[in-house]
Amino acid sequence: MAEDAARRHQELALLLRRLNVELDAVGQRFAHEQGLNRTDVRALVAIMDAARRGEALTAGRLGEAVELRSASVTALVDRLERVGHVRRAKDDADRRRVVLQMSETAMAAGSEHFGGLAQDMAAAMEGYAPEELAVVRRWLEDMTAVITRHARAEGEPPPS
Repeated sequence: MAEDAARRHQELALLLRRLNVELDAVGQRFAHEQGLNRTDVRALVAIMDAARRGEALTAGRLGEAVELRSASVTALVDRLERVGHVRRAKDDADRRRVVLQMSETAMAAGSEHFGGLAQDMAAAMEGYAPEELAVVRRWLEDMTAVITRHARAEGEPPPS
């Protein structure tokens, strides 16, 4: 019985890895089309996710999200601003702080590239009961936490 459980767990881990590979390929295609690199796309996702949570994202917090040091974050933001995907703005809550915002053109490019995928994923979810989706959500959150811990292992310097 324990062998069956181990096999099922391994199969799920392999499916998760395959999903990651395919999602990465979609992201890489977007990066290539936009003249961006992988870190640029990670940064755009971090900025977009912060906005969805209603949070202002500073360059420092962006650096934490994409694991870059200050000088590298400055170059990253400069590059994204130069291509028109990001803008620096005064924080509404604290006018001394500068926050990062995605531009309308970046949102439109993302929507054009990922919109069909989002629609197809939503359609694929239609066949699942809310209770099933709740379990999938919990599982994905747990797996993301495990992967994040491994990706950001203590003692390892962040990439520059």
